[in-house]
Amino acid sequence: MVPRHPARPRSAKYPVRYDPLRRLAPRLTEEASILSTFRELGILPETAEALEAVGITSPFPIQEMTLPVALSGSDVIGQAKTGTGKTLGFGLPLLERVTVPADVEAGRATPDQLSDAPQALVVVPTRELCQQVTNDLLTAGKVRNVRVLSIYGGRAYEPQVEALRKGVDVIVGTPGRLLDLAGQKKLDLSKIRGLVLDEADEMLDLGFLPDVEKIIQFLPARRQTMLFSATMPGAVISLARRYMSQPTHISATSPDDAGQTVANITQHVFRAHSMDKPELVSRILQADGRGLAMIFCRTKRTAADIAEQLARRGFASGAVHGDLGQGAREQALRAFRNGKVDVLVCTDVAARGIDVEGVTHVVNYQSPEDEKTYLHRIGRTGRAGNSGIAITLVDWDDIPRWKLINKALDLPFDEPEETYSTSEHLYELLSIPTGTKGILPRAERTRAGLAAEEVEDLGETGGRAARGRKPAAAPVERERPARTRPPRQRRRTRGGQDLDGTADAATATTEATTPTTAKASDALDAADGTAATAEPGVARQPRRRRRTRSGAAEAKPVTDVASEAGAPASAADAEASAPAKRSRPARKSAAARTATVATGEAGAHEAGGAEAGEASAKPRRRRTRSRTAAGSEATQES
Repeated sequence: MVPRHPARPRSAKYPVRYDPLRRLAPRLTEEASILSTFRELGILPETAEALEAVGITSPFPIQEMTLPVALSGSDVIGQAKTGTGKTLGFGLPLLERVTVPADVEAGRATPDQLSDAPQALVVVPTRELCQQVTNDLLTAGKVRNVRVLSIYGGRAYEPQVEALRKGVDVIVGTPGRLLDLAGQKKLDLSKIRGLVLDEADEMLDLGFLPDVEKIIQFLPARRQTMLFSATMPGAVISLARRYMSQPTHISATSPDDAGQTVANITQHVFRAHSMDKPELVSRILQADGRGLAMIFCRTKRTAADIAEQLARRGFASGAVHGDLGQGAREQALRAFRNGKVDVLVCTDVAARGIDVEGVTHVVNYQSPEDEKTYLHRIGRTGRAGNSGIAITLVDWDDIPRWKLINKALDLPFDEPEETYSTSEHLYELLSIPTGTKGILPRAERTRAGLAAEEVEDLGETGGRAARGRKPAAAPVERERPARTRPPRQRRRTRGGQDLDGTADAATATTEATTPTTAKASDALDAADGTAATAEPGVARQPRRRRRTRSGAAEAKPVTDVASEAGAPASAADAEASAPAKRSRPARKSAAARTATVATGEAGAHEAGGAEAGEASAKPRRRRTRSRTAAGSEATQES
């Protein structure tokens, strides 16, 4: 912690801590306790007009203490509790350093000072915070028409590169995508006049420090650097001293808000069982006066599961976590801001930068990792002077972790009370109506739900991002042409014989309707030597196909089937009528192969079991061996 200058008295309204490396006149402290509007703080009239258009007229403590120092061009380290307006604390001075055509028209700048290259840069750790800061800067610079562009991952490169070509005044981005575009020389950072590192402690925790240092290497040496965060560990101070020039450390708090947490947030901590938590949360969400609610989980899988369970219980819920594509994450946030979804289940990616009006309840479904995460989680409610309720559910396994958080923040919840979904003190403390169950009544299901918000196609890259896209339209099924021939009749047979008596009649009907096919089959049978007859009213026997090894089998031969059908044929006649041997046996017809194999089987059967057994024991080399064996045996028989 930076020591306070001994000769610097603290303001009666807002205490301020100055860095000993920077000497400021006492006039700044006295004026900081008197000024009450943004116009009196010395910002441009166009900026004040844009803020007044959305109902922002009086500054918060961090804004009132920071603006006089930052507008003078000095480097600033700003520290204030979450939800107290740090974004405008660095955003307004940053917009003042940007030169736009409106300044040339007002006579505050010359045309040669205009540039299409970015003049200010804000580095943030998460995509959600990037969107939040971009929206605030667009609101404040609307009258001056300041061009603000957000650059972060999960979106296609092409739209961002095209926007950079057209010209941008302020860039807000995450370290990874900024470094990519700067390395490809698509992003020119040589004209940057002001740099802001927002939530620097989070960037250190996420391992972004090497990327941030590489980005700083692209910036000019002469610039204004500001660093803002709700918590300021020693590593952040070291980073600031390394890349800042005589920074002024400003920490602003209210006199009646001495703790590290915001005073207007009512905190409750309960010891709950993991299997009872879904039921307990469902009843908490039905408390009297509950508006929008955010539920924080430690893992992505838990967040997705709780969002699905709440949806089945009738709540309009959405999820925001790292496994979702950027389109799905922005869809859930838009639905939450628009009121279509009133319960947002998320991981710690949404613990910073989410500023949604009307959030009354924050539920820590799982205990946070440390005290900083706890502060940022509960800071999603009780923002801008409003009141809120923060509820933390501590499992038995999380008791040691919670004790460390409780001790670090000096909270009175060292031993959380054991609580279940039916506990009376739960209903009394949270104003839950008596008789409330874990399923939302149908009469109260008035929200449109997540499906009412469309998914924007962001041109996402990567496999997981495709899940956030809008699903493609189903292909149109084409109409199939009608059948031009009757379906083939299938019969159940065993050894060439029908198993039911209706097969012959069905086959006869089929042959009568397709005479051309029947004649072609009869001609093929005659050419193959099967000697099948086509007597009127008698069904033609089917050609049997079997796979044999050496010409012997246990099934009934085809010659016997043909004899029973009234068409006797000898093996010699079959051999005489068989077609000549071709050079490529693979092209021989299936009927010819069947007849040859069947004839060989008949000859082998009549010649005796010894010869058949010897033939079956020999390995098969070529398919025509059975025909030769069958012919020789038939000659001996004749």
